[in-house]
Amino acid sequence: MLLEIEGSTSVSEGSPTGAIVVGKLKMFENLTNKLEKIFSKLKQAPSLTKEQVDEGLKEVRQALLEADVALPIVKDLMSQINSKAIGQEIIKSTTPGQMIIKIVNDELISVLGSKNEELNFKAVSPISFLIVGLQGSGKTTTSAKLAKFIENKYKKKVLIASLDVYRPAAQQQLKILAETNKIENLEIIENQIPIDIAKRALNSASLKGIDVVIFDTAGRTQVDLTMMSEIKQIKNITNPLETILVADALTGQVAVNVAKEFDRAVELSSIILTRVDGDGRGGAALSMKHATGKPIKLIGVGEKIDDLELFHPERLAKRILGMGDIVTLVEKASKDLKVSQIKETEDQLKDGNFTMDNYLTQLKQMKKMGGLEGVMSLLPGVNKIKKQMENSSIEESMLIENEAIILSMTKKERLDPKIISGSRKKRISKGSGVDVMKINKLLKQFRMMSDMMKKMSQGKKVPSGVLPDEILNQIK
Repeated sequence: MLLEIEGSTSVSEGSPTGAIVVGKLKMFENLTNKLEKIFSKLKQAPSLTKEQVDEGLKEVRQALLEADVALPIVKDLMSQINSKAIGQEIIKSTTPGQMIIKIVNDELISVLGSKNEELNFKAVSPISFLIVGLQGSGKTTTSAKLAKFIENKYKKKVLIASLDVYRPAAQQQLKILAETNKIENLEIIENQIPIDIAKRALNSASLKGIDVVIFDTAGRTQVDLTMMSEIKQIKNITNPLETILVADALTGQVAVNVAKEFDRAVELSSIILTRVDGDGRGGAALSMKHATGKPIKLIGVGEKIDDLELFHPERLAKRILGMGDIVTLVEKASKDLKVSQIKETEDQLKDGNFTMDNYLTQLKQMKKMGGLEGVMSLLPGVNKIKKQMENSSIEESMLIENEAIILSMTKKERLDPKIISGSRKKRISKGSGVDVMKINKLLKQFRMMSDMMKKMSQGKKVPSGVLPDEILNQIK
């Protein structure tokens, strides 16, 4: 099902691949590219002069400004980096380039919020979460995502209630999202005012044993006194444990200014930054905590209902600096795979027995994690890998085609692909809708991967951070 929502975004359920990859922080791509180039030059130098350090940090400053990070924040950040650089005696260090990267990394983490902060549930149920923000920021969709996130992660019973009686079909939108994703939704009563809806939601929550009530408030195209007055009244009635601003990361510094206005008016507790997967410049994420003092607790990284993640400053800093995020990669992998399935695959690989069924499992897992690009965004040296893939013409469609080919094989062919003759290839081609040439490419690729897995099972090293050249050459 595809449902149009605020801000020309969409929530897509049931799609095999998903429109937006999970964990893909595309908005930081340009900043990461620039910082990787800067640090690459610094790391290559066996020693650094003060002039080289100054020039490198000047380029870092320019890259941050171009990423739409607010000037006062860039000034504070660079001041801290400069003082640390002098204090650490980078020029005398045996690894000056690495020392600079560590300092920049530490200061980025500090600006982003030092540590991740989780949602507050420390009160007697039912507790209230008040969702606020401008129209188009994605409040309604985020309310549904937040409800599902709380249910899945914290195992709490959630009720969502729309208080937006102004935007056409806003209440219906939340109802459809709730029904589609099996979330408890407050019944809609026509012509009821927001304050009365809030009271009814609290009463319903008490009767049904609800743990958390999420109130989706009405937005406006800009901050105004009428909107703020209504939100204050609702806040007095609901007494929320969390007053959460939903801000659109793509609006850059506008989002930061909006956060300041809302905080002054209704005292925010935290922020959810949406559309972090978009083609923006990333400045909002880097500026928000520093400018408002309020933590970013969650980020929206895609269109699907479960594309809401806890915000980890240290992980984001590493990804911005091109250092990857292996922890998140492992978390995403383990979330969808059963322990027994992992153990079974490990045992097979240890025996050097890599089959088409193993490969099919890997393809399905990669699709769940956002495809090739989604996985790559979490790997160190991401840009080097991406360039390799571009040069080798490896596309996301390859995953879908390869899956179709394997599913068209017999059980015997999956266990022993060597028996796949010309006539078998024609049958597989007809069943998968993929031409024989691509079947040949898959078989060559599989043989290379099988050899690589055997080497790994024998304790031989395989280069990390890059795809083996043999495999790339075979799938060109």
